[in-house]
Amino acid sequence: MKQLPISTEKKLATLRHNIYFEGLEESVLKMVTEHMFLHQFKRGESIFFEEEPCAGLHIMESGSAKIFRLSPQGRQYIVNILTEGATFNEVSVYGGGNNPVNVAALENSSVWVIGVSILRQLVLSNPAYAQKIIENLAGNLRGLVSRVSEMAFYQVTHRLARLINNLPDEALNGENNARLTQDQLAARLGSVREVIARSLRELERNGVIHTENRRIYIDDQEKLERITEGMWE
Repeated sequence: MKQLPISTEKKLATLRHNIYFEGLEESVLKMVTEHMFLHQFKRGESIFFEEEPCAGLHIMESGSAKIFRLSPQGRQYIVNILTEGATFNEVSVYGGGNNPVNVAALENSSVWVIGVSILRQLVLSNPAYAQKIIENLAGNLRGLVSRVSEMAFYQVTHRLARLINNLPDEALNGENNARLTQDQLAARLGSVREVIARSLRELERNGVIHTENRRIYIDDQEKLERITEGMWE
């Protein structure tokens, strides 16, 4: 990790376009910039570890990273893939406690870190900021409920179809390191690589997708969307 020298104006521009800070008064944003730093990470480097003390709120400036947890057997479950503009580690910042997850860079990445103390002060002194936190954490909770529901109600092939349907093209067939591997797809779905490989072959046999050089291409969007609803021909 390397800390980069950054102007105050660049910091302000980042905050103005972030879901937690957009619309706040300029004086508040300038106060936050005094506790804001830009760190550079190499591909594969850990940004932070589970159960470490929280360093602050993180914002992806460039690159990509994975949020993951490890089972007692060492199996990796990827909670989310972070891309440019994503904000993460809110739970530890606003709820207290140590980091609940691990985060590692998938490619060379730059990440903003905003200190915990200034953000907790803002919660107490700025109702508008506190309301933004409530709204965004509520949105995160809705996403978690949706993911749990999918695991309960859909088979792996249907869940894989839903994931493929929602992922951007670069995550399926892009040229950069943001493209998901079968291991990463499996981790996102709470499954294993062998099951994901079988599900991909099943989708191929039905003419929904085809794979080439470890890349996934959608051939029939309409059929894919039917499968995401649990329908199978």
